[in-house]
This record gives sequence, structure tokens and C-alpha cells, in this order.
Amino acid sequence: MTTTDTLQITAVSGTQNIEITREFAATPEQLLRAHTDRDLYGRWVGPKGYEMIITEFEPRHGGKYAYIHRNPAGTEFSFRGVFHGDPSVETGVTQTFEYLGVPDVGFGTVTFEDLGNGRTLLRERSVFPSVESRDGIIEAGMEHGVREGYDKLDELLAAGA
Repeated sequence: MTTTDTLQITAVSGTQNIEITREFAATPEQLLRAHTDRDLYGRWVGPKGYEMIITEFEPRHGGKYAYIHRNPAGTEFSFRGVFHGDPSVETGVTQTFEYLGVPDVGFGTVTFEDLGNGRTLLRERSVFPSVESRDGIIEAGMEHGVREGYDKLDELLAAGA
């Protein structure tokens, strides 16, 4: 497998924002599907070795999602949110994001920029209600989960998912 790991996470000190970019050897349509197909989404989101339990997943305007990550020790991490607008290659995926370990709701959009030659730049921009809640997400291990999740997505895409 050829890795496309170009992950960059930018969280400027004192701001409420996080920007994540990563290149994939995939089309925008493949990445949109990875974000909107319940079964596929459940196979790549989060750290390796964690069980993913999706309890709700309605990728449409006003639709909700909720899931739990369970680590090998049995500790659970719960997430939920609401989709805003209908996901598409043109507009991306816009949703709220709540990690129940940090009691604030973030708002973010993931977009897919076609780079040509079967490559796409995924860009996620999120804003949180406070610097403290943004920092809480980061301190809870966000980078680890994002990095390993995208590595799993690379593997799935390379296998034809």
C-alpha cells in the first residue's frame, strides 16, 4: 500500500478553530461516500483497535449521528451531532460535533478538492464555542484518532472500498 499521509492539523493558540488537511489517493466521490455510507464510515473513523458502535447515522439535512468508540480496555468515548445541508461533492459535509467528554458543540465542514490524477485534498474546518473546548478536544487525543482513522481509510480505499 502506498501511504498518502500528508496530515496537517492546525490549531492556532488562542483561537477556537481547527483546520485539518490530508491528501488521499481517491476521488472526491469516494471520499464523500466514506463520510456518508454508514458501514464504510464505521470501518475507518477513530483509532485502530477501537470498536465502533454507530447508534444513529442519517447523512442528510437535519439528520443526526451518534457513535461510541470503545477501546480495548472497555472505556467508551461517545460522539454525536447533526448534519446541516445535504452532503455532496460540491458542498462537502457540514455538521455539528460533540464529544461527550467535553461538553461543548463544535461546527465543521469537510470538503473534497479534486487534485487530478485520482487524488483529492480533504479539508476540514471546525470552530468551537471557546478556546477551552477546542483545546479539550485536542487534549483528549484528537490527532491520534484522526491520524489512525485516515490511515484505515487509506487501506480501505486501496482495497477498493
